[in-house]
Amino acid sequence: MSDIFNKLLILRTPRIGPAKYNELVAKFGSVDAVVDSIGANDEIRDSVSREMENAARLNITYISDTDELYPPMLRLVKNHPPVISVRGNVETLRNHTVGIVGTRHATAAGMGFVAELACEFASRNIAVVSGMAIGTDSAAHRGALRSPGNTQTIAVLGGGVDYIWPIENESLYYEIIERGVVISEMPVGFNNPIGSNFVMRNRWIAGIAEKLILGEADLKSGSMTTARFAIETNRELWAIPSHPADSRAAGPNSLIANGDAKLCMGINDFFDSDKKSIQVAKKNDGATESENDVLDKLGTIPVSESVLTQIVKKSVSEIKRDLVVLELRGIIKKVDGGYIKL
Repeated sequence: MSDIFNKLLILRTPRIGPAKYNELVAKFGSVDAVVDSIGANDEIRDSVSREMENAARLNITYISDTDELYPPMLRLVKNHPPVISVRGNVETLRNHTVGIVGTRHATAAGMGFVAELACEFASRNIAVVSGMAIGTDSAAHRGALRSPGNTQTIAVLGGGVDYIWPIENESLYYEIIERGVVISEMPVGFNNPIGSNFVMRNRWIAGIAEKLILGEADLKSGSMTTARFAIETNRELWAIPSHPADSRAAGPNSLIANGDAKLCMGINDFFDSDKKSIQVAKKNDGATESENDVLDKLGTIPVSESVLTQIVKKSVSEIKRDLVVLELRGIIKKVDGGYIKL
């Protein structure tokens, strides 16, 4: 732990961040030599000692970029954090990763799509990385936690790894540290993050992820900053399209239109869909032409009976009959606002 102590001494010294840390180590040749050169006073030494004691009490682990468990993709990012603190199941950091981010003010349909996508990735032992904000981030984490087992999700925080923000996500935080991990570059106990802390948090989300998926996001949102970081670090970038009349569609739609992001329509964009296609074909086998006409008009966004009568050009009684049959066969489901395809 003396190695971690010395690295933290440097990083907790005022005006020394990752870039300055790397500059000093390059100049003096070793961490120990840097510690000798900066002459850390007793106040800083006592502060680091207290921090490490608190970390041990809370079962928080420090991982250096020279350690095997340090996220491998993050290590490739210039001026990455030399030391991160980790709370939860550290084995999660061994998994392949996908980042999923988006607006705090996401639609129910948008969060539902993201949660399902995250669950599918986690079920394939790919950890979902996000920032534990409300909205899209929470949907991504909760979706990942719906899959069985552990090591499904990584939450990157803007404050200390023991600081729960927003407080509405307190229960989610404890779910994550039980079955995944939360990580931060900030000191344990740091509970006053400012805007720049969250900008760096977004950078590390993009850095940890092997690929990044953007959900609903305004053009000037923090999620778009994460997307730009993904582009800068040569990560594979995907975006989920949305209705152009909604400002939350401006971010992903613009990335797709500009060719900066690939179009994300679902999990089949990332994995072989042959098996699923066979299952769907079997499920629809025997459906009448009328039932298939209705089915073709349904997706993940609820459609009401009245709207279906207009677009399918059938009577209300015919539509209701087809909906009942399709629901009984498990192909569609009634939800608030109408019906969706399963």
